[in-house]
Amino acid sequence: MSEQQKIEKRSAADRLVGFNVVAAVGVVFVVLLAVAVYAENKYTLVSPSGIAFSDFKGYEDWSFVSSAHTDERLKVIVANPLMINAYKSGVPGNGQSFPEGSKIVKLQWKEKKSTEAPFVVDVPDVFAEVFVMEKNSKRFPKTGGWGYAVFNYDPATDRFSPDAKSLSDCGNACHTAVKAKDYIFHPYQKR
Repeated sequence: MSEQQKIEKRSAADRLVGFNVVAAVGVVFVVLLAVAVYAENKYTLVSPSGIAFSDFKGYEDWSFVSSAHTDERLKVIVANPLMINAYKSGVPGNGQSFPEGSKIVKLQWKEKKSTEAPFVVDVPDVFAEVFVMEKNSKRFPKTGGWGYAVFNYDPATDRFSPDAKSLSDCGNACHTAVKAKDYIFHPYQKR
């Protein structure tokens, strides 16, 4: 084999390797982009009253406040660090209000009976919705400074959507019962 043929053979092999590297990088980029777009989808949602889901970004890692159980839902309540610190300083029991920027989230699951536990216990089944509240007295002056929204979860599509009936004051009708506690039902539970 001549020197020219060896060079051409190496050039062809180098081009093939280069093409494979570029193609692999392209595929990885497209996959990462698709994952990022999908993961960020819920954070593009806005409730009918203008409460953005993105205002609650990171709620998945917020601290536990309390839990609740209704006839149809198991609920876990979490709050942002600002609100947790207010709770720890005695709000609302000390007569103080939660500070502006406080945010609380109620994660709600449909329930089912455990088929694994050796005793009767309800456990989360299908995730149902995220109920959010944020303290912003300028935006929500008519509702004690709190805005309310619900984002429903559809397990069939693995997507969230703003609840069309969820106006910024929708939760206020219930929460006026605890006006003396700055409109918050759940105390920060003993650890």
